[in-house]
Amino acid sequence: MLYPFKFRAQLFHKIWGGQTIARWYDHVPSDYENVGEAWVMSDVEKYPTEVINGSHEGDTLQDLLEVYMDELVGEKVYDVFGNHFPLLLKFIDATDDLSIQVHPDDDYALENEESLGKTEMWYVLPSQGEASIYLGWNQQMTPSLIHAAISDGSLARYLCDYRVRAGDVAYIPAGTVHAMRRDTIVAEIQENSDITYRLYDYNRVGNDGKMRPLKLDKALEVMDFAPDNKASLLHPEPLLNGAVNLQKTPYFTSNLLTLNRAVQRDYAPLDSFVAYMCVEGACAVKALDVESDDSAVMLRVGEAVLIPAILNDIIIEPQGQCQLLEIYMEI
Repeated sequence: MLYPFKFRAQLFHKIWGGQTIARWYDHVPSDYENVGEAWVMSDVEKYPTEVINGSHEGDTLQDLLEVYMDELVGEKVYDVFGNHFPLLLKFIDATDDLSIQVHPDDDYALENEESLGKTEMWYVLPSQGEASIYLGWNQQMTPSLIHAAISDGSLARYLCDYRVRAGDVAYIPAGTVHAMRRDTIVAEIQENSDITYRLYDYNRVGNDGKMRPLKLDKALEVMDFAPDNKASLLHPEPLLNGAVNLQKTPYFTSNLLTLNRAVQRDYAPLDSFVAYMCVEGACAVKALDVESDDSAVMLRVGEAVLIPAILNDIIIEPQGQCQLLEIYMEI
């Protein structure tokens, strides 16, 4: 039986991580000093998320796909991706600068990594500090200039450096050199890929005591060297009890729902699953076309819920004010 699915987050210790998102979960391993990432909806082979509600408790996202196929994700989505969920949803907490990095597009990743590429979007959450990101070059670059800047530690000087605040949206197409900086917390929507090519990592030592590996040769093969690319940084204004589009891309569509009363969403026109990521407050999500105790689920900050494609009528009942990222595909 299909109903709204909530998943147990996969948590990752990172040397640059913090304690903010760690407080959202009750299953942080005791030996974790900090949590850098929480994958709340994942079909990545080694890190699948498991259902934690209803009759499918304990099943992975992959298990659901193998049983329900297009009923779970939509006919067109299933035709393209088969038994592979197309997106990876996560929360990231950076208390130190992340590596300067780039991701490949689908063509390169499929040929060289047997994986999808990685186009992604960040929705910035409240932070204790002065959050900022690097997003794209600020001048035309060349391989020789990049090599020289890495050697003398000046690579960041050539990147666009943006101060960001809660509610900002950064769209990062594959090929865009970028990095989150210290005191930045985001919800991330991305293609289902774990491929990252590091250019520069501040000579940082990993958990094993060794310098973290770079992949500069591959990074130079996939990056955009121009200062003008398709990356963007926006601050959309919320619409109370309505939806505001954040991004409409070939890989996903994302909207922001800001609610202080019950709202019904009609997904009959879509041929796609819908995912919610809670970025503020809490709410109950109920499928009106499911007649069982599994029809409703509570959603809190740091959690996500998957609405199967065959469910059309959803009601969201906030506890006070809440904000959700609404994510689906339009193929």
